[in-house]
Amino acid sequence: MAGASHRTPGQPVTTRTLSALDAFDGGDRVLSLSQIARRTGLPVATAHRMLGQLCAARLLAKRHDGLYEIGARMWRLGLLARPTTLREAALPHLHDLVIRTGHTVHLAVLDGFDALVIDRLAGSRTLPTRHSPGGRLPLHCTAVGKVLLAHAPASVQERVLTSLQRHTPYTITDRRQIERQMAGVHRTNVARSAQEHREGTSSVAMPVSGTTGVIAAVGVIAPLTSHRFTDVLTPLSAAAAAVSASARDADFESAAEPERD
Repeated sequence: MAGASHRTPGQPVTTRTLSALDAFDGGDRVLSLSQIARRTGLPVATAHRMLGQLCAARLLAKRHDGLYEIGARMWRLGLLARPTTLREAALPHLHDLVIRTGHTVHLAVLDGFDALVIDRLAGSRTLPTRHSPGGRLPLHCTAVGKVLLAHAPASVQERVLTSLQRHTPYTITDRRQIERQMAGVHRTNVARSAQEHREGTSSVAMPVSGTTGVIAAVGVIAPLTSHRFTDVLTPLSAAAAAVSASARDADFESAAEPERD
């Protein structure tokens, strides 16, 4: 759920507007006025006025049943975003990876202190993943997250390493162990997670490089009991290399994402 911290009416209009848009996420694509007001901490009358302005600008749309959803203008602007362009460049190679492994694959980029999933393709031999494009994953306990954490700015690494949260009984919350895993990513270009974020699931990931550094991570997710999961490293490496080549052809650059509170 996209629970926003309490916002006060004295905050800048831009901040309050963004909080209204941030109320939506992959699990809650349609919200009522009261839900948006509660998630933003805004008075209902203020939220109603702001939503009317966002609908007039076509950033949001009000449905016939009175609920709100993301508008067409927001969708059009989103297509211009850097992750969307990278997603388009990577899509053929992700399809190839699904075909070769039969497992679910996903592509993620660093966004603040999380891994932002920008694409996910389901395989025929694996468990469904809960994270669709737009979903967020923790950096310290997912394979794609560990790749991105290893190559993240020092300020991001420090923030993550000082707030390691447990998601399953298998989540690693020892800073020194995570730091050793980060060093391993630099040494081998491979990150792994076994039941650290979701019980019964394993994942492995490799970095995607642009013109100036690592810009994304591509990963494969499989049931823990998949006896051929070790066979994914070769096709995963080929896919990561192919996506990297496409990214360099498109002149993608590595850029540190702004930090989020």
